[in-house]
Amino acid sequence: MSRIANAPISIPNNVDVKHEGKSMTIKGSKGQMSLSIQSCVDVSVNDNLISIKWDKTVKNSSAYAGTVRARLSNMVEGVTSGFEKKLTLVGVGYRAQISGKSLNLSLGFSHPVVYPMPDGITIEAPSQTEIVVKGMDKQKVGQIAAEIRAYRPPEPYKGKGVRYTDEYVARKAAKKK
Repeated sequence: MSRIANAPISIPNNVDVKHEGKSMTIKGSKGQMSLSIQSCVDVSVNDNLISIKWDKTVKNSSAYAGTVRARLSNMVEGVTSGFEKKLTLVGVGYRAQISGKSLNLSLGFSHPVVYPMPDGITIEAPSQTEIVVKGMDKQKVGQIAAEIRAYRPPEPYKGKGVRYTDEYVARKAAKKK
């Protein structure tokens, strides 16, 4: 039994939802997103609510229903307000800057790291040590933030590296004599 799939999704007034067969299209002020739905899950739209039902005879259908409900909820939130992840660069000489459609990172390597901006995602650098990744697709925003962080993850001794702004880095003690 999926508790997540049982909760209906409320549709804001400025969001347009189209349900055609096994695909859903959600359009809002930030853009448009679509999702194809598994055959064992049924989605119905009525009275500004999206509700999900599933075939209880199919194995894992409640898990599929919970996933569909979470993705549809993220799509509704994405086309209305969008998602963002904030990263912080910690370390002497670590800096980020935007040039055209790419993010240039100086992370202590012998060469600069150039990360091209994908379509549908905007990357901002409000200061030299801050990076903000914004977009309407929650999965894409998280994936890009993780890829940028992976260039130099925070290390436990000095805490240097690229980290999420709200991330806690457990520090280790240095060598003792």
